[in-house]
Amino acid sequence: MKYKVLIVDRLHDSIVPLLEEAGLEVHYEPKIDRLKLKKILPEFDGLIDRSYLELNKPILDLATKLKFIARAGAGLDKIDLEEVDRRGIQLFNAPEGNRDALAEHAMALLLSLLNNFKKSGREVRRWKWEREGNRGHEISSKTVGLIGYGHMGRSFAKRLVNFGCDIIAYDKYKTGFSDDYAQEVSIEDIFEKADILSLHIPLTDETDYLVDYEFLKKFKKPIWLMNTARGKNLKTKDLIKALNEGIVLGAGLDVLENEKLETLSFSEKDSYSQLFNNENVIITPHVGGWSFESHVRINQVLVDKIKDYFS
Repeated sequence: MKYKVLIVDRLHDSIVPLLEEAGLEVHYEPKIDRLKLKKILPEFDGLIDRSYLELNKPILDLATKLKFIARAGAGLDKIDLEEVDRRGIQLFNAPEGNRDALAEHAMALLLSLLNNFKKSGREVRRWKWEREGNRGHEISSKTVGLIGYGHMGRSFAKRLVNFGCDIIAYDKYKTGFSDDYAQEVSIEDIFEKADILSLHIPLTDETDYLVDYEFLKKFKKPIWLMNTARGKNLKTKDLIKALNEGIVLGAGLDVLENEKLETLSFSEKDSYSQLFNNENVIITPHVGGWSFESHVRINQVLVDKIKDYFS
């Protein structure tokens, strides 16, 4: 008997042949409508999604045969983890698949931020050739503080170490992780020593708006702030306040609090306008871990984990 797998989001085309080679019966239904999902979900042993579904109790109640859920990416914040665990459903994700893409993207954001690429690029296009006003900062003289030292944090540190900077990392859920790339420290050390702060944490109840104005005020010197993790790790209005007060010198953001720009409230639009118009803020549309290469690699990582599970 072949196990049946339902794919409900658009993945790289390699996913179907990879799963079929593993002996699974694959039904590829990207952007399936809810009515059809409710009708057919009880038939399936496996479910693969990227970010289309909110995998909560009402959805899981329909999945009476479900043995595994595979998330084509790293974050698990759209999945009711307690409910999945209670039902004994195996959960896979693929941070190994996009950690390199995200690390390279984070490096690009940081280099662009410290070297005024956004500001100088705009000025040149306006026929203004200003050198002194666009003098940059070197990473080599800085201390980079990482919050979170999993796949993403470590991959970023691996790139940073070649710049000759000091890299320190705090992770609430890990100890003894100092390695060739970063030194394990306390959160107090991050506040005291960091010139650059980079977030590499999931979105959980504990990390929801972890970085707010009170958090940022704890730093002993002005910092550059990087967020390539989750938008709701960082409170937008508090970031703007910290930027205006010089607590934060600049920000490189691949994520925002609300990424569905068509749904923004008046207050959110006002905050985002301030961010978008700030020359010291660089924003990309949550593409850090979504390179052409990682698009393929994520599939391979997931399929390898699924094969191991069934074997």
